[in-house]
Amino acid sequence: MFFIDTVDVPGLGNRGYLADGREVAVAVDPPRDIDRIIAMAARRGVRISHVVETHVHNDYVTGGLELARLTGAGYLVPAGARVAYERVPVGDGDTVDIGDGLALRALATPGHTPHHTAYVLEEAGRAVAVFTGGSLLIGTVGRPDLVEPRLTERLARAQHASVRRLAAELPDETAVLPTHGFGSFCSSGPAAGDATTIGEQRATNEAVTEDADTFVARLLSGLDDIPAYYAHMGPANAAGPAPVDLTPPARADADEIAARLAAGEWVVDLRNRVAFAEGHVGGTFNFAADGQLATYLAWLLPWGKPVTLLAESPEQLAAAQRELVRVGIDRPAAAATGPLAGWLRDGERPRSFPRATFAELATRAGDRGTVVVDVRRESERTREHIAGSLHIPVHQLRDRLAEIPPGTVWVHCAGGMRAAIAASLLDAAGRSVVAVDDGFDAAREAGLPVVSAMFGSPPERITADQARIRTGADGDAVLLDVREPEEWAAGHAPGAVLAPMSGLTAGAPLPQGIQDRALVVICRTGNRSRQAVELLVGRGIDAVDVTGGMGAWAEAGLPMVARPGDDSAVAGDGGAVADGSGDGGRTA
Repeated sequence: MFFIDTVDVPGLGNRGYLADGREVAVAVDPPRDIDRIIAMAARRGVRISHVVETHVHNDYVTGGLELARLTGAGYLVPAGARVAYERVPVGDGDTVDIGDGLALRALATPGHTPHHTAYVLEEAGRAVAVFTGGSLLIGTVGRPDLVEPRLTERLARAQHASVRRLAAELPDETAVLPTHGFGSFCSSGPAAGDATTIGEQRATNEAVTEDADTFVARLLSGLDDIPAYYAHMGPANAAGPAPVDLTPPARADADEIAARLAAGEWVVDLRNRVAFAEGHVGGTFNFAADGQLATYLAWLLPWGKPVTLLAESPEQLAAAQRELVRVGIDRPAAAATGPLAGWLRDGERPRSFPRATFAELATRAGDRGTVVVDVRRESERTREHIAGSLHIPVHQLRDRLAEIPPGTVWVHCAGGMRAAIAASLLDAAGRSVVAVDDGFDAAREAGLPVVSAMFGSPPERITADQARIRTGADGDAVLLDVREPEEWAAGHAPGAVLAPMSGLTAGAPLPQGIQDRALVVICRTGNRSRQAVELLVGRGIDAVDVTGGMGAWAEAGLPMVARPGDDSAVAGDGGAVADGSGDGGRTA
């Protein structure tokens, strides 16, 4: 007889597991706060004999090394993983006897990472469950682009083969127990349910039902941005995470809160978005403790910057600390608990901003000075969006504030959580802001002009090489660069014309001489150019954009010029800048 207990980590969209028999247990992909797993084992009255990692994780700091150290358990890590600590290396086909008639059999399942390994739990030689980590998920698979861009397609094909291997080798009734897929950005798509079996996935998972070429093309086309903090998780896990310290941080009074804000540190208010909008300390940011705190704070926070936490209660603070150590934000610089009044200096007034619905936005959307900013991800935006809105995903907002035209910013997402984060960033920057706290389904019902992918294909995208040909001496188009002037000065394509995105969204005209020309639009990564094409097509202009932006241009080895400090390049027409070649923006 065996039991499998689930260790839910909802803030990160992950699960760990404790599989146990009568006397012993194995922990699979444990989160960093291991006290919960130790408590689970104690309640079952079992000893943790083995700790298992399916892969070196990219989205959270593991608790596996510390759990193995404290319990004396064997620490099983895929043999191909490059780690700096002692462990039991596991290869394809290895079997480990856990005890109580239970065993783990390793199956190499590369794809999410090159060394990824799934583990089949066997009872008396019969497969009863498989811990699939970031390989086979419920209705989807783990994303293959977290290791190295040059490996992405190869890993996507390996992912297809690995899922098919699991489907072919395991019985239909085998329970599938993945680590990712419950909201984690390590998943290539949302989970299709809460539980599944090999038989169900063999019939429905596209990695099984589609051929490799179709599957890989669809998988790669749907990948969204990678959270910035992921860059720090793999190295931390490979080096060996330190034990956690969840003791309360140093207490901050109102004067210290003000001093930390003045020093440019981050002060994070953990209260819900309604309370924050009604009143908060000026300059603080709102990452609600009941939202995806760890994911979004770690994504937006400049890595290593001190952070002070403001919480309603010691319990809320303690829960937030637990969330944050899972992503490597180990010790808050300081913290304060209690009511807002205790965080304000004598005579200091709280700041506030209004919340609204899409119906209220509909009454103001056409007003002069109303700026609508969509902070959802690219995939959400592509499906449908409000015509004329500016798209800046919330994780890019801090670095792109200059692109937002003057006026009152009405910021929205899909349901209100990310809009609240964005509104706090805008408010701290001194902008007049309204947080749209509403479900996006209400936008169309409110009468707002919603553009849907159902009613037409998204604007065309071309490669950097195709852009070079189309805008070359024999081409038919002008290369339009929509980055900001400082980005342009650091390096741009010869012959390109600069029309900053901030000007286009404010209604600035295109430079003289190119109004009647076809345009190929480029930015840094391809995000702003997508938005610019939507605006230009809406004006009746023939425009496409360059996938991958200037990063792809440079990677293709195409020419670039940089003339920092060349003020003569600035033209007076709508903020546009040409490179002075006199060829109407056509590249040579």
